[in-house]
Amino acid sequence: MGALEAGAGVLLVLGALTDLFQSIVTPRPVGGRLRPSRYLDRVLWRAVRWLALRERMTRRREALLGSYGPALVLIQFVGWGLLLVAGYGLILDALRGQITPRPAGLGTSIYVAAVSFLTIGYGDYAPSGAVARVVAAIAGATGLGVIALVITYLFSLFAAFQRREAAVVALEAAAGAPPSGVSLLETYALGGILDDLADVFKRWQRWSAEVLDSHLAFPTLTYFRSSHDNDSWIGSLGAVMDASTLVLTTLDCEVDPALVAARGWARQALWVAGHCLEDLIIYFDLRFEDHVGVELHEYRAARERLVRAGYRLRAETEGWEAFQRVRSGYADRVNALAHHWAIPPAQWIGDRSPLKLRPRHGSERDLPGGG
Repeated sequence: MGALEAGAGVLLVLGALTDLFQSIVTPRPVGGRLRPSRYLDRVLWRAVRWLALRERMTRRREALLGSYGPALVLIQFVGWGLLLVAGYGLILDALRGQITPRPAGLGTSIYVAAVSFLTIGYGDYAPSGAVARVVAAIAGATGLGVIALVITYLFSLFAAFQRREAAVVALEAAAGAPPSGVSLLETYALGGILDDLADVFKRWQRWSAEVLDSHLAFPTLTYFRSSHDNDSWIGSLGAVMDASTLVLTTLDCEVDPALVAARGWARQALWVAGHCLEDLIIYFDLRFEDHVGVELHEYRAARERLVRAGYRLRAETEGWEAFQRVRSGYADRVNALAHHWAIPPAQWIGDRSPLKLRPRHGSERDLPGGG
């Protein structure tokens, strides 16, 4: 029994440390079927999302969804700590003859492991044998290491979140809330600042690369919702991609040197953003079908808005064919992510069909889609 306890304890400790290392220390996405945190966040998210989408009040729904990311961080660390304490407890229980006074059972051995792990050191139990002393010392060193990782991880996590959200909030001034690619182009034309449009695509190219790196290294970041109502990082990315697509397919860029520069950066931003979407889809194993996601009458309405803003456009047939071809390469990927994270619905982004809910009083009501 002692050998079985020790073996089970070693497996628990190694499993928890491996999961902790791959989730926090490794700067890239790591798969693996033996990672408890990988399954924990997805199972919990499905439950929280299911509950949130049945909440009648928007404020409560967003509060529940917005609390999930920070709560997940705490749940993960508590889970890793419990696994480590349980593992060291099993090992020390197998070595209870080397502890003074001798622990009465497994529960007491886990208490000894917890005291060692948290480096509290009450002194009521002390390892007297060589092996037990080594295990207690390793448990204490592990506890200190986990605390150091927690502090470093939280700083990195919130720094990446703030950098992501700064760009999202800045985009709101031009693209609206929820953001729209058509509104973004309108704002720059009507404001007489088309010379700066290329800088928008340049900034969002860098933003996409940073999100790709940080959100795959720390997937928990994907569950952190934007701090402003009707904003979301997925919606903002989709709006910039839509604006890029309109520049590349619909606007007659040859008539304005500023639009020529914007077209070059729009192509670069669209490529990096598409890479970001693709890797997120693969990591979270989401399903999608290539589809443009926009009807011809919606495209015509967008063209009318752009003409009123002062843009010259390509012929409708030519522009529509090019628009369909380009947008079908990313539209359903954006929609799949929007549905997964239940973002606020935006123009051309997310499921625009009404979500049927049955409130407590028994009458059906429609809520907007988008997740």
